Amino acid sequence: MSHLFTPFKIRDIEFKNRIVLSPMCEYSSEDGFANDWHLVHLGSRAVGGAALIIAEATAVSPDGRITPDDLGIWKDEHIEPLKRITDFLKMQNTIAGIQLAHAGRKASRTSPWKGSTRLNNSNGGWQNVAPSAIPFFAQEEPPAELDEEGIDKIIADFRSATKRALEAGFQLIEIHAAHGYLVNEFLSPLANKRTDKYGDSFENRTRFLLEIISAVREIWPEGLPLFVRISASDWKEGGWDIEDSISLAEIFKNKGVDLIDCSSGGVIPDAVIPAGPGYQVPFAETIRKRTGFATGAVGIIVTATQAEEIISSGKADFVILAREMLRDPYFPLHAARELGFDMKWPVQYERAKR
Repeated sequence: MSHLFTPFKIRDIEFKNRIVLSPMCEYSSEDGFANDWHLVHLGSRAVGGAALIIAEATAVSPDGRITPDDLGIWKDEHIEPLKRITDFLKMQNTIAGIQLAHAGRKASRTSPWKGSTRLNNSNGGWQNVAPSAIPFFAQEEPPAELDEEGIDKIIADFRSATKRALEAGFQLIEIHAAHGYLVNEFLSPLANKRTDKYGDSFENRTRFLLEIISAVREIWPEGLPLFVRISASDWKEGGWDIEDSISLAEIFKNKGVDLIDCSSGGVIPDAVIPAGPGYQVPFAETIRKRTGFATGAVGIIVTATQAEEIISSGKADFVILAREMLRDPYFPLHAARELGFDMKWPVQYERAKR
């Protein structure tokens, strides 16, 4: 029996296995619109057998994009091309998820293959914002510090994006609160130096995220899951750490959140991160074992036996794969064969199963 291929139910949604495609920015949109690249990228991983496909960080507003090439969901016109994708994912018996995001002080840059350089108003960029006027890179112009009116607008943008996500046919939302983007900036004392109700104490630094969750849950149906991706550690003394993450998990139990996607880092450029196979899995394991809260494990999970061990030993409820699924869109089908599980293949591909 393979634990990796046992079903798992959250609210009204049953996942056919424990393999998830992690949201990965494709930087392939114009004006936020999904296109054929997104259909093929996401659709091929659904054909490959993943239980859940989470579309990349999708901006809730134009100034919440990392780059001008980001996927977006800030206007109704974005719904139809996204619906085309979710319809296809569901045809493959795969759950369609979307990650809602705001890039904060890491917004307004060129895409990685264009240099990841800061853009400004003169060359197609825009004013980025943050909890405090502290730039990610010291040599760059500081972001604008959000006032309460600006915070309220962003929360409203998440609420509106949730409505569009529902209309587009998504069955799961993940809130992006990791990797140094806006929500993570509010959580981390390294980026948040405010002294008002959104800063200083743990309670205040988590307020922005909890208000977003509340706004999302006002729209998102009771029967559909809500995930939150966090950076479980800033990898820096004086920053957010695993104990903060455990405390946040306890709060989530009564806020309508169903699972924590346990990543790390990204809030400062000089963190020393000991990357290696499964290096972030202990975060998922610790949170799950100490709080009983469902978790997803990420970070250099590359083999079937590694993924199986994570699930079978109770370290996490899902494995959330990124780069390995870029290398092998059919990782779940191949993993099932390796682990001796008779997984159903698409009928169009069954001639290659044996």
